[in-house]
Amino acid sequence: MTAVRLKDVADRAGVSVKTVSNVVRGMSKVAPATRERVMAAVQELGYRPNPSAVRLRTGRSGLIALAVPFLATPYFAELAHHVRTEASRIGLTVLIEETLGDAHEELRLASGLGSALLDGVILSPLRVPFDELAATTAGFPLVLLGEREDGREQLATDHVLIDNVAAAREATAHLASLGRTRFAAVGVDRQHSATSRQRLEGFQLALHEAGLPFDPRLAPPVEEFDRRSGLHAGRTLAALPAGSRPDAVFCFNDLLAVGAIRAFHEAGLAVPGDIAVASVDGTDEGRYAIPSLTSVVPDKAAIASLAVTSLADRIGAATPPRHAVHLAPYRLAVGESTTGGRTPVAD
Repeated sequence: MTAVRLKDVADRAGVSVKTVSNVVRGMSKVAPATRERVMAAVQELGYRPNPSAVRLRTGRSGLIALAVPFLATPYFAELAHHVRTEASRIGLTVLIEETLGDAHEELRLASGLGSALLDGVILSPLRVPFDELAATTAGFPLVLLGEREDGREQLATDHVLIDNVAAAREATAHLASLGRTRFAAVGVDRQHSATSRQRLEGFQLALHEAGLPFDPRLAPPVEEFDRRSGLHAGRTLAALPAGSRPDAVFCFNDLLAVGAIRAFHEAGLAVPGDIAVASVDGTDEGRYAIPSLTSVVPDKAAIASLAVTSLADRIGAATPPRHAVHLAPYRLAVGESTTGGRTPVAD
């Protein structure tokens, strides 16, 4: 059977061979309607590019990597799905890498050393110092996800994030609007990560605006942003005397909230009757939990789209575009963990 050629796809789609080549190589500057027509022709004819030939002809493979700290974390698993979907839409293939928060692994991948075939990397860094990233990644297409902090302005690369301070502030303000007066924070980590610092800042800002005090004793430190750490922090809070125990808890992610709620359940404390709980991440785990979590929901599809498009622009440009910070939208989804009652989950 004769292999399908770019010209065959171009004839079917009614476009030039160059346009088809741009689409299958992941070039972003193609009109959406034209891209859809080309991709429909690709599917109909069963066109499959020869990776070796593409690499020789263009110097690019069409392969990018998404590097995240922990694939078992629901937020990153959901984000990976959206990145793969968006990349596939423009003809890119995604290699998923798990760094386990290791600074050396983050730096290796950000430098393009994860695979000689990689055209670029989308990285969610956890531990690597940004001055090291700036010193070793110049010239390699890289997009960063997550919190922006001092030092990242040295990096000539795009950055995609939500406003963590504003998100934490909104979730905490929601708790304050319920008339709660004793607030705890679960997520102050021992590593002093940017996520922890910024969400604590938003938490404290909302308390100040509500005229409520911040009690450091109600912010037990956590080792990781996981269920076990949430469980341990929740047990610490639940063991406090009734007069000192919080009646509202802001958790820095959904996994911490799930763990904390389990601890409150063990102690015979009702959520939200005794303790109202809110968090950040908006994962399916929190949505289907009992009680369903009140959580800030980042638009993961928008984050993925911004990241993939920014990376494709860098890969396809003779002169890389000026780096930019892209803010993705978010919303507060109010669930049973602050309002009580039974709320059907929309399918």
